Amino acid sequence: MGEQFDLNNRLKQIRRSRLDLTQQDLADQVGCTRQTIIALEQNKYNPSLILALRLAKALEVTVEDIFSLKINE
Repeated sequence: MGEQFDLNNRLKQIRRSRLDLTQQDLADQVGCTRQTIIALEQNKYNPSLILALRLAKALEVTVEDIFSLKINE
């Protein structure tokens, strides 16, 4: 039960490679600020489920393609 989890993401790589969107373009599409996208890409912020789903839809991938859990024992 002492496991801790870190949320890793590939948001920046997917944003750039799949659709070549700017941070502002993506923020506008999902209804958040550019600062939120920056914080997500730097692993300084964990998104709500709704935001994660919006990001996946905007980038045309699954949530699992963007986010993964790293288990720290």
